[in-house]
Amino acid sequence: MKAYKLFWTGDRETLDKMSNALSELLWPPAGAVSLTKDDVTAEDGDTDWRLDAYFGERPDMDAVNALAETVSAPPPGEIEELPDIDWVAHSLEGLGVVRCGRFVLYGVHDADKLPNEEDDIPIRIDANLAFGTGHHPTTAGCLVLLDRFAGWAPKSILDLGCGSAVLAIAAAKLWGRDILASDIDEDSVAIADENAALNEVGDKIKSVCAAGFDHEEIAAAAPYDFVFANILAGPLAELAPKMGEHVAKNGRVMLAGLMSAQEARVTEAYEKAGFRLINRLEQPTWPVLLFVKM
Repeated sequence: MKAYKLFWTGDRETLDKMSNALSELLWPPAGAVSLTKDDVTAEDGDTDWRLDAYFGERPDMDAVNALAETVSAPPPGEIEELPDIDWVAHSLEGLGVVRCGRFVLYGVHDADKLPNEEDDIPIRIDANLAFGTGHHPTTAGCLVLLDRFAGWAPKSILDLGCGSAVLAIAAAKLWGRDILASDIDEDSVAIADENAALNEVGDKIKSVCAAGFDHEEIAAAAPYDFVFANILAGPLAELAPKMGEHVAKNGRVMLAGLMSAQEARVTEAYEKAGFRLINRLEQPTWPVLLFVKM
């Protein structure tokens, strides 16, 4: 199968915005993105950066250039047609170790680079097509915020739109609870099961394929004391009424995947559904919100 690559060079902040746009706003999205700096010994702001984006089909260059303009990124270099190898896995192999509070995410190729500090909670996520490696600020932000209130251990937990199941795995390791994880994509559900087994919490996590709350096992396990939903702003807002029906009184809901400009709309939807905002992780472009059910 043919694959295609585009690349940009510039400062990290601009290219980070472009990376997010290619993954979250472009349709079809980039299959994988990789952001690296030219001089690994230099401070982030003192060296140029390179963004590589990989696509399973030739991207719409008019749409790509329009996105670049919205984030003030330069136009990409000339599109490159690639040999027939797994470029998604190839690009993800160089992502490295990521620390999010006590959670330390790594791939098998970085197992020898773990810091191994006493309170660390390692999570292995290998290169695959499911969203959630810890390198995107939405996933990383959820893990940082989760670490902040680790002492409060809910009994019934749902990871809605689980992708790689990194958040479900983190919660299972942190609290030792049984967790239900769901995703609309069958491949992601299979990858979630594989990742749970890799992290020795396969007996704690049950994964199902479902759109939103539309699954008998999700309904049977309600009400939930805690729900992760790291998806997109539109679905988050649409799911607010159903979220209100499936979350217990005083239950928590962590929302991510929305952009700063979409925060007011999502917050309004959840307040109408009976939730109150109790915490917020401030991040450029991608906030993480924590609500409680009143």
